[in-house]
Amino acid sequence: MKIPLSNPDITDLERGYVAKVLESPHLSLGPMLSEFERAFASYMGSRHAIAVNSGTSGLHLALRGLGVGEGDSVLTSPFSFIASANCILFEKAIPVFVDIDPQTYNFDVTKIEDVLARLKKNAQRPKAILPVHVFGRPCDMSPLMELAKSHSLTIIEDACEAIGAEYKGKKVGTFGDATVFAFYPNKQITTGEGGMIITDNEQLSRLCKSLRNQGRSEDGSWLAHKRLGYNYRLSEINCALGLAQLERIEEILEKRRRVAAVYAEKLNGMEELHLPGCGAGEKVSWFVYVVRLTDKYTRQDRDKILEGLRAAGIGCNNYFTPIHLQPFYRGMFGFSEGDFPVTEHIAQRTIALPFFNSLTEGQIDYITENLKRLLFKEALR
Repeated sequence: MKIPLSNPDITDLERGYVAKVLESPHLSLGPMLSEFERAFASYMGSRHAIAVNSGTSGLHLALRGLGVGEGDSVLTSPFSFIASANCILFEKAIPVFVDIDPQTYNFDVTKIEDVLARLKKNAQRPKAILPVHVFGRPCDMSPLMELAKSHSLTIIEDACEAIGAEYKGKKVGTFGDATVFAFYPNKQITTGEGGMIITDNEQLSRLCKSLRNQGRSEDGSWLAHKRLGYNYRLSEINCALGLAQLERIEEILEKRRRVAAVYAEKLNGMEELHLPGCGAGEKVSWFVYVVRLTDKYTRQDRDKILEGLRAAGIGCNNYFTPIHLQPFYRGMFGFSEGDFPVTEHIAQRTIALPFFNSLTEGQIDYITENLKRLLFKEALR
């Protein structure tokens, strides 16, 4: 049996929308772009939505548009996909990592005051907080918002993994000055490649729309460039795919909830594993299904289990390698093992199991049976 790690859910609705674009004279900057942006803003309850060609591009434009620049410090998580830190470097700002909470895997908001005090002592300029809603689980936004207000910090939410998640009855992505979502093929909804910035700030919206389109002026003149910009546009084909997926979002999120519930049922009671979950007042948007081995297992044990799952035809991976231990970050900032111990401890024991809308109970049985077999094998070593 071969089971991929992820698999997009594409139906005739998506195919029909894409075909409509291919039959039109517009492959870029056409009506699908505006329609997708309007629909997404409506879904989120935000005033503005700006489509871009990736979540990474969206984070970059949000930071630039909100005035993050050279020498500014931006607090973020070391347990994330690397783009959430790279986008800070694009503007020659400094990513300042905050270690994570061992239960939520989001950064530990109780540690932020100490980090800010250290920055102040070292005459560094904290400018923004970039919380990452890891694996679709919401960050603890209430204390984060209070901290941002008391220290005059901008908040840019990285919700690239969290469309549809909620915190205290409010959608993730509606707390910060700007939020970015992503639509890579393994995400809850996909455009193939793509992302979306949302904000209630009209000036930021106008600026991001210019920046994504080579800094062109708002009057639409193709060869008038008002500012330095980028080619971060999202094509009409991508927008068509995204619009169809967005129309199905509740169906998609429910499918993913059901798959997560089956995993939880099959793995319930296993003392060898920490299963993903959510806290009071939280609604998870299931992006991936990541289990964590208990402390009796080492990173080497985890890696052998990954090898065993792959040998059985099961797609899997470790999520995530700590950003500060990536070679580039070690070389640039001098990070080393032990700098963020909770992040490192968690990262050594994570296993992302296959997770997608059409995953069947039979496939989950096969996955969990192999996982249990390998856990028992490694525990006996």
